[in-house]
Amino acid sequence: MTMTPAEPDRDCPLCPRLVAYRAANRAREPGWHNAPVPCWGEREAPLLILGLAPGVRGANRTGRPFTGDFAGKLLYATLLKYGLASGAYGEAPDDGMVLRGTRIANAVRCVPPENLPTPAEIRTCNPFLTAERGAMENLRAVLALGTVAHNALLRSLGIPVARHRFVHGAQHALPGGLLLADSYHVSRYNTSTRRLTPAMFEAVVEALLPHLR
Repeated sequence: MTMTPAEPDRDCPLCPRLVAYRAANRAREPGWHNAPVPCWGEREAPLLILGLAPGVRGANRTGRPFTGDFAGKLLYATLLKYGLASGAYGEAPDDGMVLRGTRIANAVRCVPPENLPTPAEIRTCNPFLTAERGAMENLRAVLALGTVAHNALLRSLGIPVARHRFVHGAQHALPGGLLLADSYHVSRYNTSTRRLTPAMFEAVVEALLPHLR
């Protein structure tokens, strides 16, 4: 039986719509990353932060999750505040920032048009998340940024979504001692509309800390 690698190939052919979008972006911006965005952080980390998908002018450009995206501003400021990262976030993969006990991944590794993957694309990419999660031997908690990430994590574990509904601020005890924590996504829309404030996101992260020790 062939095991799915944790990281898709640079020219992953699995989702035709995303392949076509990747080709168009490569033609338009040949200097960008324009490929599946790899996870970032040590595999030995106890915390996995799971996002939706790369942003076209952010992670798709820089090749590092949430780097260059508006969402990265709140995410990385919070990780730095709570010691889950060190250095300074300079919105570039060479800014010298280092994650501490944290790894970051996306439910869908390739940038989707209009930042919205289809249900079929989310399902197709799920084996990469399953492999990634399985390779994190010290994993204790997953912070899901939004409903798609929440559901993708449950799918990777073979758990019906109906058993654990996404609720901002909720913590779900999963089999094997794994904790799933929910937060609204740190997107520009959510933060600009105040659906998610810095204080709200910080509270979610702070509540996770005891589970990482």
